[in-house]
Amino acid sequence: MARSRFHEELEQLELKLLTMGELAAVAVRTAVDGLVERDDAKARAVIEGDDEIDALYVAIDHGMLTLLALQAPVASDLRLISTIMHANGHLERIADQGVNIAKLHEVTKHLPTSQTILGMIREMGDVAVDMIRCSMEAFRHRDVALCRQLDEMDDPLDRLNRHMHLEVAKLADDPKALDWGMHMNMVARALERVGDNCVDIGEQVGFLVTGEFREFTDASRTGVVADED
Repeated sequence: MARSRFHEELEQLELKLLTMGELAAVAVRTAVDGLVERDDAKARAVIEGDDEIDALYVAIDHGMLTLLALQAPVASDLRLISTIMHANGHLERIADQGVNIAKLHEVTKHLPTSQTILGMIREMGDVAVDMIRCSMEAFRHRDVALCRQLDEMDDPLDRLNRHMHLEVAKLADDPKALDWGMHMNMVARALERVGDNCVDIGEQVGFLVTGEFREFTDASRTGVVADED
C-alpha cells in the first residue's frame, strides 16, 4: 500500500471515529431524556440504534488492523493508530452505557419517581454528553488543553454519583419509590463511567500529541516518552 493511500485510509478512519463519537453522544443524550421524560420511544431508539454503533466499531477496528498488516507505520502513525483504537473501544462502551440507561427506563417506568433525583440525572447527562463531545474536539484539533479540561469536567459527575445514594435513602418509606431509586443509582453509575471513558480518551489524545502518556487524575505519575520519527 502506497504511503499516500495509507494516510488517506487513516484519515477516513479518523472521520469514522468522529462519527462514532457523535453517535455515542446522541445515544447517551437520548437515553437520559427518555428516562427523565418517561419517553418509551426515545429509550427504544437507543436500544435499537446500538447495532449501528457496534457495526461502526467493528469497521474501525478491522480497518486499523488492516492498515497495520499492510504497512509499517512510523512512530507518529503508530500513536495515531493506537489512539483511534483505544478511543473506539471507549466510545463503544459509552454507547453501551446509553443502552443500559434506556433499559433501566424500561424496567422502572411504572414506578414512582423523585424530581430531585431526576434533576440530578439530567445534570449528569448534560455533563456526560458535553464530555463526549469535548473528547472528540480534543482529538479533532489535537488539543491538549481540552484533554486536561476533561478531568475538571468529570468532577461534578463524581460528586453527583457519590450523593445519589443519599437521595435514594430518603425514599426508604415507600418500597416502590425505593426500588426506582436503587435503579437510579445504577443510572448515575453508568453516567459516571461515561465520564471516566472520556477522561481516558483525553489521556490517549494527550499521548498522541506529545508522545508522553500521563494519567490526568494522578499527577504523581511520571510520563513514559515515546520514540519520535
